[in-house]
Amino acid sequence: MKKYLVALTAIAFLAACGGSSTPEKKDNPSVSAEPAAPAANDISANPDYEKGLTLIAKSDCLTCHKTDTKNIGPAYKDVAAKYENNEENLTLLAGKIIKGGSGVWGQVPMTPHPAMTEEDAKQMVKYIFLLRK
Repeated sequence: MKKYLVALTAIAFLAACGGSSTPEKKDNPSVSAEPAAPAANDISANPDYEKGLTLIAKSDCLTCHKTDTKNIGPAYKDVAAKYENNEENLTLLAGKIIKGGSGVWGQVPMTPHPAMTEEDAKQMVKYIFLLRK
């Protein structure tokens, strides 16, 4: 009886692991010797993109902010749309990251980040500016 149950279990297992009824297609894309050049509007090719994104990922920013949608704080794309990419706004927004603030996007205050350097805060803002459409 024991051998019968082992055999029956093995058959059920093999049946469950059987392949699909259609054969699997394998695409063989041609391999180019040179990597494709990034599209002209591909912001990820900008060095500020990766630097800013890395700094944001290492901080607590994503607790309150998302790229496309409002969370506790505004979406990064909304900030980029509101503020023109210039030195004055770069300094202003970097200061908001370091000192915190409220009132522009609602009454919930943004947490200050006094240990952050101005250089890192500006790099984050440069990333946000790249999201402007």
